[in-house]
Amino acid sequence: MNIVFDFGGVLFHWHPPRLLRRELPEVARDEPSAVHWAQQFFQGYGGDWGEFDRGSVTVPELVARIAARTGLTAHEVQRVVDGVPHELQPIAATVGLLRRLRDAGHALYFLSNMPEPYAQHLERAHDFVGWFRDGVFSARVQLAKPDPAIFALAAQRFAAPPEQLLFIDDHLPNVHSAAACGWGAIHFDSAAQVEAELQARGVAGQERGRQ
Repeated sequence: MNIVFDFGGVLFHWHPPRLLRRELPEVARDEPSAVHWAQQFFQGYGGDWGEFDRGSVTVPELVARIAARTGLTAHEVQRVVDGVPHELQPIAATVGLLRRLRDAGHALYFLSNMPEPYAQHLERAHDFVGWFRDGVFSARVQLAKPDPAIFALAAQRFAAPPEQLLFIDDHLPNVHSAAACGWGAIHFDSAAQVEAELQARGVAGQERGRQ
């Protein structure tokens, strides 16, 4: 089985309201206001940010668009954009699961909606990104989940038929799209939950504690 991981929310922490509270405490003063501003800023990963994910706008273009649309200053928007790498910290339990799957010899890949600046940061900052045989970052192919086209491209790139690909993602529209494309799909809630589902499917890593 070829196991394909999403990054944000699965292998790396990703909680936009927390990001907004940290970077813009003057407007994201509490959880309700942080949730509001996260919705305004990221638009459910459509709109301006969706184009950033697909690599069709630059950082300066993104900042100008979000500032014009939300009323935030360009400086405030830039603070959030610059703060994203700090938010994308590894989820230790998922890294542990990834290690066990690697040590058991499973073929590991990734499929992530990720703007180019953050893709480069993750590749530089985290050695375990090198555990994957290959992967697709949305900005590098000008496609983004849940578009079925990115799943077709990934299957071709990974040289595996859809029925031999098992996708793990925290965003339900992406999980549903993968399943509609014939992939196996697991909705991520926690590393322990995913590991239990993998074991139920007959996909197991090495036992905890073994190197």
